[in-house]
Amino acid sequence: MTSAQAEMVHPEMVQQSRDGEILILTINNPPVNAFSPGVPEGLKAGLDAAAADDSVKAVVIIGGGRTFVAGADIKTFGRPREEAPDLRGTIEKLDAFGKPTVAAIHGTALGGGLELAMGCSYRVAVKEAQVGLPEVKLGVLPGAGGTQRLPRVVGAQKALEMMLSGNPIKAGEAQKLGLVDEIVDGDLLAGAVAFARSHADARPLPRISEKGVDGGSPEVFATAREGIKKTHRGQLSPSLIVDLAEMAANKPFAEGWNAESGKFLEAMNSPQSRGLRHIFFAEREAGKIPGIDKSTPTTEIKSAGIIGAGTMGGGIAMNFLNAGIPVTIVETQQDALDRGLGVIRKNYENTARKGRISMEDVEKRMSMLTPTLDMGDLKDADIIIEAVFENMDVKKDIFTKLDGIAKQGAILASNTSTLDVNEIASVTKRPESVIGLHFFSPANVMKLLEIVRADKTSDSVLATGMALAKKIKKVGVVVGVCDGFVGNRMVHRYGDEGRKLVEEGANPQDVDAAMNALGLPMGPFQMGDMAGLDIGYAIRQHQAKVAGQPKPDGWIDRIVETGRKGQKTAAGVYDYGEDRKPRPNAEMTQLIADYRTEKGITPREIGQDEATKRLTYSLVNEGAKILEEGIAQRAGDIDVIYIYGYGFPAYRGGPMQYADEQGLKSVVADLKQYGQTPAPLLQKLADEGGTFGGWDKAKG
Repeated sequence: MTSAQAEMVHPEMVQQSRDGEILILTINNPPVNAFSPGVPEGLKAGLDAAAADDSVKAVVIIGGGRTFVAGADIKTFGRPREEAPDLRGTIEKLDAFGKPTVAAIHGTALGGGLELAMGCSYRVAVKEAQVGLPEVKLGVLPGAGGTQRLPRVVGAQKALEMMLSGNPIKAGEAQKLGLVDEIVDGDLLAGAVAFARSHADARPLPRISEKGVDGGSPEVFATAREGIKKTHRGQLSPSLIVDLAEMAANKPFAEGWNAESGKFLEAMNSPQSRGLRHIFFAEREAGKIPGIDKSTPTTEIKSAGIIGAGTMGGGIAMNFLNAGIPVTIVETQQDALDRGLGVIRKNYENTARKGRISMEDVEKRMSMLTPTLDMGDLKDADIIIEAVFENMDVKKDIFTKLDGIAKQGAILASNTSTLDVNEIASVTKRPESVIGLHFFSPANVMKLLEIVRADKTSDSVLATGMALAKKIKKVGVVVGVCDGFVGNRMVHRYGDEGRKLVEEGANPQDVDAAMNALGLPMGPFQMGDMAGLDIGYAIRQHQAKVAGQPKPDGWIDRIVETGRKGQKTAAGVYDYGEDRKPRPNAEMTQLIADYRTEKGITPREIGQDEATKRLTYSLVNEGAKILEEGIAQRAGDIDVIYIYGYGFPAYRGGPMQYADEQGLKSVVADLKQYGQTPAPLLQKLADEGGTFGGWDKAKG
């Protein structure tokens, strides 16, 4: 703004200012200018002021701060319509406005932000800006004209691609598609004002609502419907998006506009949208550790050491290399070290072949990796992560040696998936520096990181672990010490229940199918075969030994004892061919039948509903115990763990949110019907008519 420009501040969230004959409306709702209450009132007031003033020839709408409008305010979803921000009414007013309006986009124009921009006569953007309609990721759909306007600008095919993926596109691509009219070099506001001034007398005004849709053949929509059966299996909002895009192609704008409003409410009020919105907020809450705030000092991780170059160690190393952090990786034998390096290089080269990184990136990342057989080479590392097999004696031996090697202030972490981090820390003279960092396999792909707080782990080390998770693009969740922590402790109970279902008469494939129908990519036996049946076998053997119990002898233990370990031996509960698809094995079916006979079990028919409830509620029940014990901070944390670590469908919101949707009284009744004792917390919440979500809120 120049000194000659008169400044006026609207009392709400939109500032009005003038640059000659151009009125500028600046949305000022930090941090992302979400379309919250106050924003529509401010925009409407600005448009009214422009309409009443003959000296105003055009209007520029721009975002203050770092972005245009990053979308609707998700916190207002579910409010009565009269209490929700009037995005549709604002866009209707823009569409009917008699003077040119220009959306000036920097940062992002997402969801309602892009819909707002499409309601304007024109759109200009800086080249770094991104635009998109990501509503599908929250189980909803564009509800303020997006399903009707986007196809009219970019064509049916591209609009479907953008709305069904929810992924944004860059301003350059948006310009080629006609979604952006001009890329502004230099100052965005100055460029937008100049554009508005040059188009101030344009008549008739371009209105997207008056355009037709290119490429809207029946085949395009039929193909989209087939596609979402695979990409969005069982989800409501994608099918509604396709229906509305087809209306845009075949019906007048007003008809599609009106239909969109009702379909948006249908999607928003669905359990799927509630589940996705729950996990959206739960993921953000998971990053908050009670008692630890931004003032807690953290250590900058400039170098990392990894002990073990196997599947886990190599995958963990890749996370650091991807973030530009040099890694020293240690093995005991040269052939194991060479093999590990070969796998890392192969993984990177495969990624390069897919076009996700360049071969130069491959070489750059490999150049930051230092292989060694000498643990002493880890003396300067800021963090050292042990990633060897699950044996307490081996891990304690490693940490004893590390205590004498690692520099002061270095973080000593174990990638253990089940073992006691307190016991591991006890062999060091610096237990405050010891933490568990449980990566999930494959570690270079899976987003979850369980950050295990031992009894003496310092706040600084814990805060550094959470900051590190973000740096290496993981979703970090703090958990306490117990056998299996949160995820594996719950999955052990889930596996137990799956094996009981088979003992009682179900086929393994029917048990897996019950969870597939719920939306999980793998059921318990598919998952066991993929992870390796020998791993679960070893855990059960260890647990029995520690508890002084007899050697486990379930039907699945007998399968392992035949040498069948899962996909890695092409034979586990199922057989596997080159396509890696599971196929029932007649001999294993007979082994299970013989086991039932030996144990005096008369098999009965078990329906899918019973299997789904018993498996899912076993997770919920164990989760409730974990909450009572303080192993997890929030029910939402458990949901984040299960979605990012175990493939629980995000649109279900995680097992605890799913239980809330079913009603905890119903969950408790079903647990009792199937012979399980409800956890005290679960029983208490059910008796009070409460929910896990409410329990989280009450805790603060």
